[in-house]
Amino acid sequence: MRFLFVGDSMTIGCSGDFTWRYRMWQHLEATLGAGGYAITGPRDELYDTEAGAPLSHAYGAPDFPAEARWHLAGWGEGWLHMAPVIAGAVEEARADVLLVSLGLIDLGFYTDSEQTAVNVRQFITQARTANPHVRFVLLPVIPNVRAESDAPFAAECDRFNTLLAKAVADLDTPASPVLLASHPAGYDIHTDTYDGTHPGPSGEHRLAGAFADAMHQAWGVGGPYAGALAAA
Repeated sequence: MRFLFVGDSMTIGCSGDFTWRYRMWQHLEATLGAGGYAITGPRDELYDTEAGAPLSHAYGAPDFPAEARWHLAGWGEGWLHMAPVIAGAVEEARADVLLVSLGLIDLGFYTDSEQTAVNVRQFITQARTANPHVRFVLLPVIPNVRAESDAPFAAECDRFNTLLAKAVADLDTPASPVLLASHPAGYDIHTDTYDGTHPGPSGEHRLAGAFADAMHQAWGVGGPYAGALAAA
């Protein structure tokens, strides 16, 4: 199985981060083993906050191998940006499974819940043009610290998650399954992030666990997530 991580700043990470992609790599190594999977994609950088661009390769874990660092994630990118490019990325990467964490940046800066849900559907449709049997695991939006003081934004997050669940129900097929992962168990933006949005070590584990458990429960892929659910 060839896995492609698709996401925004929570997925690309910035200089010095481990990233939840690293935690997922550890899980895949432990459950599928070397040769049982590949991580693929067109990018391998972290975001460099000083340069304001994805130029860093300073991952927090020195054992994260170069061949496992691939992704399609970008700081400030959302469904709006990924829908037009996903077909090309899936084709180039020969991706079988898309692990997608998007939406917060869309709702915060670009599109309302209705238009964001339209972009989700376009994303899925476009990915299938490149691989009619591609699988998807979609993570609901996790409201960040802004939602605590901005009631309309919090409502849009809730509304989008309802629309996302409907899109999954509408678009799931036997040939190209679409899973909606559960909200990461126990996720607390005050303890699992370092700034109210971006995951710290415990948050990375919880995000990876949400994807891993969804795939294991629905498809029998890998096993239950066994990574440490505490800050490293």
